[in-house]
Amino acid sequence: MPQGDHIELHRKRNGQRFDHEKRTRKRQAREVKRRSQKAQKTLGIRGKILAKDRYKEKVQMKRTMKQHEETASRRKVDDEVHDGAIPAYLLDREQTTRAKILSNTIKQKRKEKAGKWDVPLPKVRPVAEDEMFKVLRTGKRKTKQWKRMITKATFVGAGFTRKPPKYERFIRPSGLRFTKANITHPELKCSFNLEIIGVKKNPNGSMYTSLGVMTKGTIIEVNVSELGLVTPAGKVVWGKYAQVTNDPENDGCINAVLLV
Repeated sequence: MPQGDHIELHRKRNGQRFDHEKRTRKRQAREVKRRSQKAQKTLGIRGKILAKDRYKEKVQMKRTMKQHEETASRRKVDDEVHDGAIPAYLLDREQTTRAKILSNTIKQKRKEKAGKWDVPLPKVRPVAEDEMFKVLRTGKRKTKQWKRMITKATFVGAGFTRKPPKYERFIRPSGLRFTKANITHPELKCSFNLEIIGVKKNPNGSMYTSLGVMTKGTIIEVNVSELGLVTPAGKVVWGKYAQVTNDPENDGCINAVLLV
């Protein structure tokens, strides 16, 4: 029997208190005040950690509420045939009606949150840690082995500054850093050399995503402002996602397909 099932087992055998629901409801009502008091009394590093966790919860709550909101959009009504002449001041007007629909941006955000896209390469070969990292021996007698050199293509931002070599755990070689990628538009059948904004998701794990490692199947964000893409609302699209389709460390360049 798993260690944590004794409570459920006891409830099945003996049932619950007759006022269990009432006590649970009151406990939930008091939870707000209890958390408030805890936030006021917690100081120092514990207070910072608590505030950070609470901030994450609020952000998640706001995102969920925003997804459920419906936006009102305007759409044209089919032209109706009027009997008789229409006054001159009504000729230029377009009759519109309000319709409640979920906007495309919210749908896009849901996909991003779930981390699910219709990608050209749904399955890729997993990369082992020994293949991804090379162990660097350091110290006077080369006995320390806590440093790792990344052997795959990486992306670092424009304002990136290395840590002092003494404290740098993961070393990203300058020769394997890329700032641009060859992006193919699947509908236009054209390729463009675009700047990389960031690494969205590496299929091998979140650690590689945070390090900016780009392997086959990685989702990257690219700057598509020069392509002139616009949203249904008329705004210029700044960034769009693309999936890497080659092995950059072998080819010396990054080839990717735009996700449209």
